[in-house]
Amino acid sequence: MTEPLPTAAHADRLTDSLRRSGALGSGRVSDVAVESARNTLLSRIVRLRLTYDGSADAAPESVILKTGRPDRAGSGWNGGPQEVAFYAEVASAMQARLVPRCFEAHCDAEQNAWHLLLEDLTDSHVIATAWPLPPTVEQCEAIVRARARFHAAWWDDARLGTTVGRWSDDAAMERYLQRLADALKRFTDRVGDRLPPERRELYDRFLAAAPRLFARYRSHRDVTIVQGDAHIWNCFLPKAGGDDDLRFFDWDCWRIDTGSDDLAYMMATHWYPDRRRILERPLLDLYHATLAAHGIAYDRQSLDDDYRLSVLYQITTPVWQSGNDLPPVIWWNNLERIFLAVDDLGCRDLLA
Repeated sequence: MTEPLPTAAHADRLTDSLRRSGALGSGRVSDVAVESARNTLLSRIVRLRLTYDGSADAAPESVILKTGRPDRAGSGWNGGPQEVAFYAEVASAMQARLVPRCFEAHCDAEQNAWHLLLEDLTDSHVIATAWPLPPTVEQCEAIVRARARFHAAWWDDARLGTTVGRWSDDAAMERYLQRLADALKRFTDRVGDRLPPERRELYDRFLAAAPRLFARYRSHRDVTIVQGDAHIWNCFLPKAGGDDDLRFFDWDCWRIDTGSDDLAYMMATHWYPDRRRILERPLLDLYHATLAAHGIAYDRQSLDDDYRLSVLYQITTPVWQSGNDLPPVIWWNNLERIFLAVDDLGCRDLLA
């Protein structure tokens, strides 16, 4: 049985959306066909093939409709509206095309419904590898250069915290720490004796030191827009090669923070020690050099300091992932890798 088209995919609605975005002139969408549909862990992705009547030479032949999964409603995950806000606040204000073009970003808070109508990059781009295979050195370099260009575009921008994103004040940080403490209790209960005492102690020390560690964030200095969920499988690389048209997608965890957070999530959380030890330093050098080439004055030692702190923060990632019912194959391996990185980089010293 063919699933019914959601309202956002009706021909008249698509016509209006594409016209408002400047992608369609006087023509109109006359027919819509579902070419493919699949669920991700947290959302539903539908590829729509469009037929037009009238003038539509520059209009897209296909688009991607991204919506929430009905079976995830009420799960506590609220990433859909956050991603809608990204395309409304951030992507719409960027000149460089480092994310998919968005034709419509809609959120109805009362109905707990949202959707994105995005550029279809299926034929022109590819994801670097099949998860969990790490990318090649060349792919890593392309991703890091593009990541640095994105960060540079928003580095210490006056709009941060005003018209783009929100700063977390002390009250918000206190609420965050309370949620984290509650999540940690559930996490340690779930994991049981598979979480050794020294790791439990590290979490306790992190909670105690967090108000002091947050001073880096409260400086509101050398910050940018970070993706949050910045693993390499949330990146489209152009099939033609190079990194001039590389696009980052899945922005449901974006926020204002240090750019090193994205690098730590990409490398320390997702790579095993041998691969990380080979690539970590050269990629940090490349990131810093690319920022400098785009006019960003950021001390190289400051990047190392921020990166170590970001790696330490990543010990909370498996806790949140477990709490959001992601499969253990994701959060358990992330837990093991991030603790190895914390030890390699001496991040425990930051808690002294």
